[in-house]
Amino acid sequence: MLSVTSFDRTPRCGKVWQQLMIDTPSNRAYLDECLASYGIRANENQLTRLLTHLDLVVEKNKIINLTRIIDPAEAIIRHTVDSLLLLPTIERLGISTELRFVDIGTGAGFPGIPLTIMTESKGLLIDSVGKKVAAVNEFCKALGLDHLVQGKAIRAEELARSSARSFDIVTARAVAELGVLLEYASPLLKKNGHMVVSKARITEEEIAHGEKVGDIVGLHLVSRETFELPNDQGHREILAYVHDTKSRVKLPRNTGMAKHHPLA
Repeated sequence: MLSVTSFDRTPRCGKVWQQLMIDTPSNRAYLDECLASYGIRANENQLTRLLTHLDLVVEKNKIINLTRIIDPAEAIIRHTVDSLLLLPTIERLGISTELRFVDIGTGAGFPGIPLTIMTESKGLLIDSVGKKVAAVNEFCKALGLDHLVQGKAIRAEELARSSARSFDIVTARAVAELGVLLEYASPLLKKNGHMVVSKARITEEEIAHGEKVGDIVGLHLVSRETFELPNDQGHREILAYVHDTKSRVKLPRNTGMAKHHPLA
């Protein structure tokens, strides 16, 4: 088993220019600067795609409710940079970005679409809301990513019944309690697959509860990294678990059980 590691990152980057369109040269420079402060390097094509994704989200948000964050400065940090904070952890653990992933509760495609832009990994972006998934598939097509990823309107428990042990990586960002995510991930992951999730100010109680659930479902913590978003936009913890033992309970349970009747 990998040893648990801890990191702290406090980036420094300037102010973004306010623009009607997010995909502008000044905003590309700003995004590049912010990502570089975490050691994430993006080429011009990747920067353009990342910001075009934000433009697509903001435009679609006029029709359906995808996000409350539409200000360019805030969207760049709290959507794109926040999503890509998972990338250093994935790389540090030696997880190949060529492996297949599933993004649980993808919403407007975060973190799944930014991760695909940066890695060209193949994956599935799932959400229980059909309108959001339809929008995500539009975004993927517009960004030229539809040969790599697609959205699917399905719950994690339902996907596990049809695609058990099909994924190398499970990702999630601000979707559910840690114990719930661990139960979702276990039947989806292959042996020695990883779950990498982003949480805000997680409590030690939630970590401890996750450890108990993890012991039951066969996932164990291997990395915990602490980040601060630029310009005081928030605190993030990126946690990674490895699926290294068999679950002691039959999974998936019925839809909703993980949330309403926790294992531990």
